[in-house]
Amino acid sequence: MERFKIDDVAKASGLTKRTIRYYEELGLLPAPERTEGGTRLYTRMHIDRLKQLVDARDVLGFSLQELVDFVAIREEIVQHRDAYHLTEEAEQRRLKLMEVGQMLDKQLEMIDIKLEKIAGFRKEIEKLQVRVSNALNQQPTPPKEGE
Repeated sequence: MERFKIDDVAKASGLTKRTIRYYEELGLLPAPERTEGGTRLYTRMHIDRLKQLVDARDVLGFSLQELVDFVAIREEIVQHRDAYHLTEEAEQRRLKLMEVGQMLDKQLEMIDIKLEKIAGFRKEIEKLQVRVSNALNQQPTPPKEGE
């Protein structure tokens, strides 16, 4: 498995080394292996996780606490998925699927709340745009040069 130093991870994720360490401290990023000298060695999974965090932060506008919650749900989903694959009994598999469905509902709810806020901001800006447009239409047209 390929290993990456923090400089490479920072370049690949678009985050600073300090932010990467902070995300690790908060539990948003699993702790990487370390060399005997203490150098962090990240994997592709770490880079992918950081990219997901950046997307959730930038695209959805998640706060750090919301990121923590979002990642916690994702971790639960992975655990349930793994348990599902280890379970052979049909009723237990069904229960695991239902639990994952509930967790996905929570994540979708978090996203929907953000989308509602964005839609509200958009409506406010659209109203201002209409007011500005109406005000411009009521202004006399300045004479052109030479008239």
